[in-house]
Amino acid sequence: MSTTICQVMGFIVSSLGVAGCIVSTVMDMWSTQDLYDNPVTAVFQYQGLWRSCVRQSSGFTECRPYFTILGLPAMFQAVRALMIVGIVLGILGLLVCIFALKCVRIGSMEDSAKANMTLTSGIMFIVAGLCAITGVSVFANMLVTNFWMSTANMYQGMQNVQNRYTFGSALFVGWVAGGLALVGGIMMCLACRGLIPEESRYKAVSYNASGRNISYRTGPYKVGSGYEPETKTRKGAGYEEAPRSEDGRRSYPSKYDYV
Repeated sequence: MSTTICQVMGFIVSSLGVAGCIVSTVMDMWSTQDLYDNPVTAVFQYQGLWRSCVRQSSGFTECRPYFTILGLPAMFQAVRALMIVGIVLGILGLLVCIFALKCVRIGSMEDSAKANMTLTSGIMFIVAGLCAITGVSVFANMLVTNFWMSTANMYQGMQNVQNRYTFGSALFVGWVAGGLALVGGIMMCLACRGLIPEESRYKAVSYNASGRNISYRTGPYKVGSGYEPETKTRKGAGYEEAPRSEDGRRSYPSKYDYV
């Protein structure tokens, strides 16, 4: 029962994590304009992985997609790739996990096959969570570097007007989603141990002895085996048992008795 609960909870938590990764990837607020020095502004800018947007004080919002791929920074493209890989692995893990659930019966699937599928989906969820966390962390590092560089330039008087960007809501969604996918994958790996059938890995081999089997006689007292030597008595005409001496030994005739 505990194995089923752990497996179902891992599936639910992983599903939330994968859904969060998808939402975080399509959100536009990966970086937002810093309003610390200018809290009142007529234009508010924010950027995502796929487009940049401008929102005016009147409520009108205009978004413009990135029309170039090679013109974007390499780290920016790496973040895109990590998020896409995480989403693909998460969706594949969900498909495998659905068929691996213990409460779902498909034909005559054995528990060992379900255990392997559960372990596979768990590894996929773990890798997907790590990809999401890594991608969001790389983007956050880019924001921190650009923020302090812009701040240093502003204080040195090199540029009077400089837009600085800070963390957007999509980063926090990505961190939480990656953590949920990671926890769900660990739970699936733990549930895999309970699905493995408890049977010995080595099968016993029986050997039969080459020879005659032990045979039991039907007598009431004496039990014999097939390995006992058989005694043959030869009694016929002309055969006489040798007489015994006084001490109980048999006395056989010598060659001089026949002379």
